[in-house]
Parts: sequence; C-alpha cells; structure tokens
Amino acid sequence: METSTALYARLLADPGLPLDSLREEIGCEESEFEQALGELHGLGLLQRTSATTSGMAAVSIDTAVRQLLADSDRRFTALLGEARRTRERVEHLHARYLPLHTGTAHELVRGADRVAALLEDAARAARTEALSLRPGQDQSESGLAEKLARERIALAHRVALRTIYPAAALHQGAVLAHVQALTAAGARIRVAHTLPLWLIVVDAGLAVLPAPGEPPGSAAVVVRDPAVVSVVRELFEHFWAASWVPPELLGRTAPDDRHREVLRLLAAGLTDQAIGRKLEVSDRTVRRLVADLTAALGAQSRFQAGVHAARLGWI
Repeated sequence: METSTALYARLLADPGLPLDSLREEIGCEESEFEQALGELHGLGLLQRTSATTSGMAAVSIDTAVRQLLADSDRRFTALLGEARRTRERVEHLHARYLPLHTGTAHELVRGADRVAALLEDAARAARTEALSLRPGQDQSESGLAEKLARERIALAHRVALRTIYPAAALHQGAVLAHVQALTAAGARIRVAHTLPLWLIVVDAGLAVLPAPGEPPGSAAVVVRDPAVVSVVRELFEHFWAASWVPPELLGRTAPDDRHREVLRLLAAGLTDQAIGRKLEVSDRTVRRLVADLTAALGAQSRFQAGVHAARLGWI
C-alpha cells in the first residue's frame, strides 16, 4: 500500500495520532511522509484543525470532491465575468484605437469568401505560431474540411498551432472528429467553458478579429499594428492558461461496468482485498483494474484517480 493511502487510512481510523507516531507506524522516511501529506492536502483529503493531536483531520472523498467541484464553479463564475470584461475591452479597442491607425495597420474584410481567402493566406504565411479562439464553430462538413485544410498548411510549415474551443462544441460528433484530426496532425487543442469572441493571431504580426455589428463569419478586421496584435495575443494567453485538454483527446473513454464498480468501491474507501471479495476476483485482478483506471485518468495515485473520475462524471 502506498504511503499516501496508508496515511489517509490511519487518519480516518484514528485522527488523534500525532504525526511522529503516524510516520513510525507507517514506516517511511520523513521526506516520503511529507510528500504524502502534501498529496493529501492537494487533493483536499486533509484539512487543518486544532481538534486533533496531529493538527489535521481526514476528509471523506465525497466531501473532497464536492469541494473541488465548488471551487471549479467559483472559477467558472469568475471566468464568465472576465469574459464579459474582455469583450468590453475588445469593443473599446475597435471603437477607440483602431481608427487612430492609418495605412495598412488594419483593414475591414467583408464577405465569407474573402474572409476564407484571408485565413488561407494567413495559414500559408505563418512561420512560428498560429493562435485562435473558436466560439461559434462552423459545424458543416464543408466548413470543417476547409478549416482542417488551412490548418494543415500551417502545420506543414512546423508552425505551433494552438486553438481553444468551447467545451460544449465537442459534444457534436463532427467537431470532435475535427479536433481529433487536428491533434493527430500536431496541433494543441484545449477547451474552455466560455469564450468571448472569435480571434486569430499569426506570428505576433497579424490578428484577425470579428467586425463589430456584422453577422458571424461575414466580415473580419485584420490588424497589423504590433501594439494591438500584442494585446490580442495576451488575451489569447489569458484564456489558454484557464483552459484544459478535453478527456476525448487523451484517450479517456468511459469505463466499462467492472471498472466503474471498482471506482465506486474505491470512492467508498474499500481496500483492494475488500473490493476483491465484493467482485469475487483476486487481489491481483483488483490491482490491475486500479492500475488501468489510474493510467486512463492520467493520475499519480488512486486518490487522484477518484477525484478525476468524479469530475468526469464517471462516479
């Protein structure tokens, strides 16, 4: 049994034990013990308290998961507020600063065909990076095919391609297949709960933004001013930092009934031996099933696996 598992089990069973006694009972080095404490704190399975000799108390997995989800909800609410403020800043850029530039600093491109040609030219000219936010993704077969062809042109030039989609868009089979093809071609794809607007940045020298007051996809503002492009790039990086790689791109298929039952029993705090008795299988089989789940979830321990599984709705 790994140190963090043993420590968690002992704290659940006897929260009054002092830390030195816990470490001696488990039989591990101080550094390993501290690492186990840090892991449990990070997963929300320990909380500090003055009511115990050890100064901490074990928290049930259900409670830890609820707290993690509550924290996620708070971050989502904050992100929605930031998205609204971002849209206001972009509209401010459009209204106040773009008109100050002359010459080729910016231009308005109207017409879906001209916008598509503009994006293809940008893909052919890209040499270092191409960044984009993609709310309102065109889900038609032709639209996705054209987009995939453009982005493969950039990837063929070894351009670092990073794109963020709304998480809900991947519920559409065509969009999911599209981003899976992009990932296979070398693009880095993430998703976010919400995105304020569509934008593209190429090589830190070109930004493409939606034209205010125009129907989506029918017009775009092309910006070449370095200062404005830099602001748009920072906007992208802000959302990139808050986004995540969707499970569908990590090969995390939903577990079968047996693996799901193992997850449920793990969440209930059962040991491998108890799970084996419940499922009428050997301890070795249980360890294999737990290892399968841990690997599929990209977790470092069974506790992390439980938390990740709960956030994915597997338990």
